Amino acid sequence: MEYSKIDGIDKKVSRFFMGTLGMFPDNKEQHFKTLDAAYELGITAIDTARAYDSEPTVGEWIKTRGIRENIVLLSKGAHPTDYRERVTPYDIDSDLFETLAELQTDYLDIYLLHRDNMSLPVGPIVEKLNEHKAAGRINIFGGSNWTHERLEMANEYAYAHNLIPMTVSSPNYSLAEQVKNPFAPGCVTIAGNKNAAAQEWYQKNQMPVLAYSSLARGFFSGRITRELLEQHPDEIDMFCRIGYCYEENFVRLDRCKEIAAEKGCSVPQVAMAYVLDSPLNTFPVIGAANRAEMESSFGALDVKLTPQEVLYLELKTDTRI
Repeated sequence: MEYSKIDGIDKKVSRFFMGTLGMFPDNKEQHFKTLDAAYELGITAIDTARAYDSEPTVGEWIKTRGIRENIVLLSKGAHPTDYRERVTPYDIDSDLFETLAELQTDYLDIYLLHRDNMSLPVGPIVEKLNEHKAAGRINIFGGSNWTHERLEMANEYAYAHNLIPMTVSSPNYSLAEQVKNPFAPGCVTIAGNKNAAAQEWYQKNQMPVLAYSSLARGFFSGRITRELLEQHPDEIDMFCRIGYCYEENFVRLDRCKEIAAEKGCSVPQVAMAYVLDSPLNTFPVIGAANRAEMESSFGALDVKLTPQEVLYLELKTDTRI
């Protein structure tokens, strides 16, 4: 495992964050085994959210193992419901206190707002996050699925009012371009050539990017093919099919296979190496189901792509040498 530094966190931060979507309390023993394997392999960073219903599982696991001060614990709040937007000071308070209770901790290392509501001014949101920071409930904070323009707007407000800015972000980022948004409204991607402006902003600011769906919902798993899409589309994860199963991404997949064969590694490792080797300050969030999948993902740390190979994968050139 490789570790990096995130400003404002006095702990070593693993290059991979362990995602906990689907770790419901009714199968916690199995989830404990997955989390134990991640920790044994060097994962120190855990990603959860109020909307995942996994906080009780994660909280109990951390408490029973006695490892709270070794874990970089991230959670997210203010996710909308079917009835209303919830990026408000009231809902941030409500979600954060519930999160702390379910995680059985008195603070979070990282707190993210799970969505944005761009019809609202950023000022009260930034002020509320600063209030919780001052109270010691959160350490650093930022946005998940916030555009870089809104992050900049929030930070301009913070600087103008002598407040602490947002310093971390979690958008979708992978080799695959998200052709259609496969998730709920309000999700933000910075992947693909069409999002060059966002990538340039993140590269310039070096704000940590906690990249979700970094393997495009399994598109680079090695199982997805054009033939499978044509003949058995129902066998492909719905979010993968809606968001990523398009010809331009199949070309990227073909090129991953070429490079993987040449380097003696797997297709997922090439796709993950693309995220890790990015000029952005990236930390992929993975949702591995078992130890073998984790070890495969971590193997991407040993795969190094040349600048020409990166351009080839991005479809900016037709030669990889």
